[in-house]
Amino acid sequence: MSNRRRAGWLAAVCSAGLMVGAVGAAHAETLADAIALAYQTNPTLQQQRASTRITDENVVQARTGFRPTVGGQLQVAGSNTGQPVGPDLKASSSSATLSISQPLYTGGRASANLTAAEADVLSARESLRAVEQGVLANVVQAYVDVRRDQERLRIAKENVAVLTRQLDESNARFDVGEITRTDVAQSQARLAAARAGLSSAQAQLEVSRAAYAAVVGQSPGDLAPEPSLAGLLPGAVDQAFEAAQSRNPSVTAAQYAEQAAAARVAVAKAGYRPTVSASASLGYAAQRAAGVGSQFDDYNHAVTGAVTASIPIFTGGLTTSQVRAATERENVARGATESAKRTAIQQVSNAWSNLLASRANLVSNQEQVRATRIAFEGVRQEQQVGLRTTLDVLNAQLELSNAEVALVGARRDEYVASAVVLQAMGQLDVGKLAADTKTYDPKVSYDRVTHGVGWTPWEPIVEAIDKVGAPSTGSKVAPK
Repeated sequence: MSNRRRAGWLAAVCSAGLMVGAVGAAHAETLADAIALAYQTNPTLQQQRASTRITDENVVQARTGFRPTVGGQLQVAGSNTGQPVGPDLKASSSSATLSISQPLYTGGRASANLTAAEADVLSARESLRAVEQGVLANVVQAYVDVRRDQERLRIAKENVAVLTRQLDESNARFDVGEITRTDVAQSQARLAAARAGLSSAQAQLEVSRAAYAAVVGQSPGDLAPEPSLAGLLPGAVDQAFEAAQSRNPSVTAAQYAEQAAAARVAVAKAGYRPTVSASASLGYAAQRAAGVGSQFDDYNHAVTGAVTASIPIFTGGLTTSQVRAATERENVARGATESAKRTAIQQVSNAWSNLLASRANLVSNQEQVRATRIAFEGVRQEQQVGLRTTLDVLNAQLELSNAEVALVGARRDEYVASAVVLQAMGQLDVGKLAADTKTYDPKVSYDRVTHGVGWTPWEPIVEAIDKVGAPSTGSKVAPK
């Protein structure tokens, strides 16, 4: 085949490939599509959201410390007493009681319980954000893994096609006596290895597709190129460190957990303080008796009210022990906060180093592919005029194929490293990766349950009274 015909054939193939690619790109699945689907259906996210809603209920339960409790009791009784002489005596009675009890002052226990519950809610929301970012990072990795393996499969197919043509050419040259049987065997061996590599590439693609389906919720189709993350990354590592200190969800969750632990110290200290409550009841009773020649009914009702104050005098050391235990739990939470900060700094440092290394590898691999392609074309031309052997051509083809595979892997590594940096900073948000996705707002569930049945108009007044003289619930480290 002449060089002119070969060039025309290659141009036609490339044009056809571009047309097919253009048609596929019009209906390609994007990274934003994958993120949106995973954000709505991923079971790990669904479980964490349910756990956050469970935590919301703790606030409702804590607020019951300011609210009244109402109870009712109904009793109906009867008796039948046999007599030796005369008719039997029968009696019946019924009673109903309605009671109400209202806490007036709990020594700050109810207020501290509420503060702890609200801090738990904020900590749970940050934990949810950490899970969300972990799922998004998995989606990004699964997406680029599939695209990487699709490219590897394409390179493997092209390698098999090139080596097949090389074997045909070697057989033709052997038939005319230009090369030996050794050259043909070398071409056969390389083609067999390329076919084995093709099978491995196909298997790896299926593995990546399965991982994609597990995290996204459906098998990948034609995936569009992933968008650049360069605009979301900071310009310097110091900015990444600062962002991690204030935005990393593990750090903020630990800080809110520390606030909750400090509030529970106040709960324990409230055991030293008096409590005051008010109660009232409305009772009704009726009794009817029947005997020999007599019958009477007795009805009565009663309304009672009381204000009760109690103060602990001696608890056998129970309250003191509870305070010590709560204080140590606060120390544990404070240590967890410091540990979370150090871990976040380490994650940012590692992720940033990997990003710099992957960027350098990407540049090197791009240069390697460029130079290797030129070298391959040169060896092919030199082989045509007898300056290179068949083995030289096979080696050049192998180097080119390996360089292309390495470049595909370097692009994937650079993109994943960028996503990991954003995750360590706490800024791998769905709003930045898939802006059109409707985000989950945990405040909706919180507002629904905290403003439901049970609220009373005087609740804010009781809460304000309960804070008078109450132990401090402030944490020594407040979250940013």
